[in-house]
Amino acid sequence: MSQIIEAFFLGLIEGLTEFLPVSSTGHLLLVGHFLGFESTGKTFEVLIQLGAILAILSVYFNRLWGIARALPYDPNARRFVIGVLIAFLPAALIGAVLHGFIKEVLFNPWIVCMMLIAGGFVLLLVDAMPLAAVHKDATKFPLPMYLKIGFLQCLAMIPGVSRSGATIVGAMLLGADKRAAAEFSFYLAMPTMAGAFAYDLLKNYKVLSANDATLIVVGFIAAFLSALVVVKTFLDYISRHGFAPFAWWRIIVGAAGLAGLIVFG
Repeated sequence: MSQIIEAFFLGLIEGLTEFLPVSSTGHLLLVGHFLGFESTGKTFEVLIQLGAILAILSVYFNRLWGIARALPYDPNARRFVIGVLIAFLPAALIGAVLHGFIKEVLFNPWIVCMMLIAGGFVLLLVDAMPLAAVHKDATKFPLPMYLKIGFLQCLAMIPGVSRSGATIVGAMLLGADKRAAAEFSFYLAMPTMAGAFAYDLLKNYKVLSANDATLIVVGFIAAFLSALVVVKTFLDYISRHGFAPFAWWRIIVGAAGLAGLIVFG
């Protein structure tokens, strides 16, 4: 029962942080470390992301369905889908090659803390920069821009960097406004997270036990519920307030994590 409660709590954290520029994986690894929560092959932290994916699909279903229906006759719809696939490609290739290294070496709480702090200062810097917003529609970025965002997303393979943070900051530096950058981060999350889920499940399904499956289902449900709240509110929030609150949160959590690791190990 204690493991189920921990899994539900970690699932809530996943859903609340997946689409914020604070690193959901970093939070899961840190909280899991201090709770003493161990998942087989570190699969729990990856597989419960499916709940967050379904949260996006439920909120964006009508828009996604409209794009799908327009594909046969609308070149703009086809161009956008191609753009998302182009942006997804770097993570798919690099993630497959470095999968073992990432889990064995980079899934480390010390690395997480340092990346949380560094990323917080990057967000503060970007938030203060007078960036010119040229692109205000996430479905109409230039194709080379989609590819560049895709490469920047790969920085988030280091836990603590934040997938959404890397894509949002990258898009803004390339000329997108805050809302369009965050919205494209949502779109790109779907193939990226679905691909990570499928690849990790394929790699580890033989070693998962019934207990592992139960914890993953519990975490998945919690992630879905909490991610719904974030997806529905995040775009409006950052359009008005920017990234400073998330930057300071990252710095505080990273510093607290380092202090905890020094004191408790």
